Amino acid sequence: MGSAVVPIAARRDFFEHIVVADYEKDRAAAVVDKVVDKVGDQRFSAIALDASDADAVEAALRDHRCDVLFNAVDPRFDMPLFRAALNAGAHYLDMAMSLSVRHPARPYELPGVKLGDEQFALADQWRAKDRLALVGMGVEPGLADVFARYAADHLFQSIDEIGVRDGGNLTVDGYDFAPTFSIWTTIEECLNPPIVWENGDWHTTEPFSEPEVFEFPDGIGPVECVNVEHEEVLLVPRWVDAKRVTFKYGLGAEFIDVLKTLRKLGLDSTDTLSVKGVRVSPRDVVAASLPDPATLGARMTGKTCAGTWVKGVGKDGTPREVYLYHVVDNEWSMREYGCQAVVWQTAVHPVVALELVATGVWRGTGVLGPEAFDSVPFLELLNAYGSPWSMRDQ
Repeated sequence: MGSAVVPIAARRDFFEHIVVADYEKDRAAAVVDKVVDKVGDQRFSAIALDASDADAVEAALRDHRCDVLFNAVDPRFDMPLFRAALNAGAHYLDMAMSLSVRHPARPYELPGVKLGDEQFALADQWRAKDRLALVGMGVEPGLADVFARYAADHLFQSIDEIGVRDGGNLTVDGYDFAPTFSIWTTIEECLNPPIVWENGDWHTTEPFSEPEVFEFPDGIGPVECVNVEHEEVLLVPRWVDAKRVTFKYGLGAEFIDVLKTLRKLGLDSTDTLSVKGVRVSPRDVVAASLPDPATLGARMTGKTCAGTWVKGVGKDGTPREVYLYHVVDNEWSMREYGCQAVVWQTAVHPVVALELVATGVWRGTGVLGPEAFDSVPFLELLNAYGSPWSMRDQ
């Protein structure tokens, strides 16, 4: 994500300086050097930092006088980063919320610890420090939640269902299996029990449940989508009144089969085991064996679509059904930013949100999701970033 955030932010003037941190400083430095070499932008610097070390992160925030901690790493590191920002008195933004823990007895009926529960539990502490933790502010979650708020405020009297639907027609040449996003996170969200909001409460289902074929716009066409655990289902009902909220992902039969095989073999586990005296996590081995998604852009073709489908009663009192969406063509994102489509699409929305916070358009304290803010300034600014959103009446 950082590799896309930097070139996107470099075109804007709302910030004084961005410190790019990575466990391996050379990775962060390479991202910074590209911007410096291309346009001579000196507003970026690189440091080495371990995201799991809350004390070190807190010290870095203080040393560099950072106003905001922008968490762009795997959600397993959310809580040390979240607490470090709170302790340092910085605002906070992430694109994926703290991890869930399945119900010990009835995992496919009832939620256990839900996505974001650990973060929301600290909301009072954030309010007491007059600081904002903006959680789930990527594309999904993030833009999808902004769409939900926009629909509730401007398009509908009442809402029966809000369904986030994600699909694309991206292909990667030269690989039999090459996920376009973090496989660590993909395994986490796809093999956990999906969660659904219905009749005023949350319940869980079996992975890959309720398959449906959804027609995606801009030439992508029909894609089969299935239930997947995702933050929107936990965020939207906190601020938007809807009878049902779901998230369905267009994974494809082959991708689902691979994930099921990983589960059968125990290769989805994050528990470490000893291999010839070395402690390793099976999931980390899987991730290490696959290509880095950020490096796949030159081999990718096609488009990715993120959007929110809403069904209910429109402002005129008649039934209405719409799909608000954002499409990114990989050829465009590679040409304009040197970033593959999925990574770029995820990275642009938190930068837009940061600009709104920096300019005081979005204000708040505590732990808040994107739905807690006015959607119109966000959607207008997204257009100004050169990547417009669209709406289709179903």
